[in-house]
Amino acid sequence: MQISSAVFLKSALKPVQYPEADRPEIAFAGRSNVGKSSMINCLLNRRGLVRTSSTPGRTQMLNFFDINERFRFVDLPGYGFARVPMAVKKSWGPMIRAYLESRSTLRGVVFILDIRRIPSEEDLRLLDWLEEYGCPTIMAVTKADKLARSRRDRQIETIASTCGLPVDAFTLFSATTRQGKDEIWERIETALELPTPSA
Repeated sequence: MQISSAVFLKSALKPVQYPEADRPEIAFAGRSNVGKSSMINCLLNRRGLVRTSSTPGRTQMLNFFDINERFRFVDLPGYGFARVPMAVKKSWGPMIRAYLESRSTLRGVVFILDIRRIPSEEDLRLLDWLEEYGCPTIMAVTKADKLARSRRDRQIETIASTCGLPVDAFTLFSATTRQGKDEIWERIETALELPTPSA
């Protein structure tokens, strides 16, 4: 995918604050500090478009980005970090569900897991929501460079089994080495139903 433009549009807490639903959207979801921001920056070849932070729980709103003036990326708030205010923690589930059930332009969700962690109850709950809403899901496992290959393969099998999905449903990704970038883009383009530009 050739990226000619990528701009931040706005942040939103509820549907009335979303941008006009006039182009297809791909959302990115996962627990706090899973690497969503780094993945989006890597996919778009932009270092600082999405602010990354070493502090989990920093993304507490939906952030909309316009890509090539043709489609949007939506960075959903992370979940699962204990040291955030209880009111904020309780708002994440309703905020994500409101987006999933109300956004007619949503074409797919990149669901991101950390290769070093077994999927949590929150992860599995989100998978259930995506199935409930019939949302096409792109499974990505980030930080692939953090484990040796032998351990990485075993961990992927464990993650897949926990999620009840086949191993080949997951794409290994690393923002550091850019492993999996092309595969993620192929799945995004399929979900968007946009023609793939010729090389």
